[in-house]
Amino acid sequence: MASLLLPPPISSSLFSRSAFPTHTARFSTARCELTDAMNGKPFVPVLNDQTLPKYLQSRRLENAVSKNTSSEIKIFSGTGNFTLSQEIAKYMGLNLGNIRIKRFADGEIYVQLQESVRGCDVYLVQPTCPPANENLMELLIMIDACRRASAKNITAVIPYFGYARADRKTQGRESISAKLVANLITEAGADRVLACDIHSGQSMGYFDIPVDHVHCQPVILDYLASKKICSGDLVVVSPDVGGVARARAFAKKLSDAPLAIVDKRRSGHNVAEVMNLIGDVKGKVAVMLDDMIDTAGTISKGAALLHDVGAREVYACSTHPVFSPPAIERLSSGLFQEVIVTNTLPVSEENYFPQLTVLSVANLLGETIRRIHDDCSVSSIFQ
Repeated sequence: MASLLLPPPISSSLFSRSAFPTHTARFSTARCELTDAMNGKPFVPVLNDQTLPKYLQSRRLENAVSKNTSSEIKIFSGTGNFTLSQEIAKYMGLNLGNIRIKRFADGEIYVQLQESVRGCDVYLVQPTCPPANENLMELLIMIDACRRASAKNITAVIPYFGYARADRKTQGRESISAKLVANLITEAGADRVLACDIHSGQSMGYFDIPVDHVHCQPVILDYLASKKICSGDLVVVSPDVGGVARARAFAKKLSDAPLAIVDKRRSGHNVAEVMNLIGDVKGKVAVMLDDMIDTAGTISKGAALLHDVGAREVYACSTHPVFSPPAIERLSSGLFQEVIVTNTLPVSEENYFPQLTVLSVANLLGETIRRIHDDCSVSSIFQ
């Protein structure tokens, strides 16, 4: 019988970059001293307390959770992304809760809370990253364990919500897996869901419980604002027609940069064929934006097209680095000046390459959890 016991939280004075810009940045004056990856490993920007937005500074220098609330807050981590869970807890001035997760010889998952959660507000951090089915089942069992231990409220914090791509029927006899997974999470006993950049907005409607949808674009925007790029040279590119709304909102926050669209024709799952470009990118710095990078077929073919029509540089920006083979080969082929992602999913060391930059969403999620717990507005974070 295989057993997994999560280690206690480690102490660290380093925080990955929080990134909620409090104003629209002008690239003509922004500067970033750290620009190069070291030894082929991803560059992870780190800020100190003096350079954080004011409301984040105060939360890092004191306990972010109000002690006047009627119920205690506890954060538990699954095995999907333990490092991100630690960063979230650290930002909030808390320690991760003790939980025992093990697998029997036949692969069955066993979960036991190692401390009382009776009457507590519990937050379970678990993305459905690969292996997706294992991590999803682990989340469901964690929710069930908390419900049976009499937790007051259970919030499933899902930085990457899998199965969201199957959100509608495009052909006959297809399943709508996003609705099925939403039902499973609800029936397991979750009272609320906190998710980052769900593939399609309508997936929120599949839940019969409240859903807080966190956009990670401010993290990427704040990082891009520190680059030595003139705002007049920028153009935001949507890799397909379905991402136009996302790219348009991103472009407005990049000093109202112009927008271009790649006309993509897909002949099958994970297979993309680029046909045409709508917009002008000649001599420009193109910033391609997508919610996830899976096999990188769409974004790499789009980048090749941008270079063919005269783009000076191409940056790839995405929230979720799924990185299924052969994504790494495509992303490191020289098409991209930089590939900017967040740590909603853990990036394994074998997937590091020199152009990769990983930004942390821990402070963003930590602040969102604090506001949910204190019954404050969450949407104001992104304004």
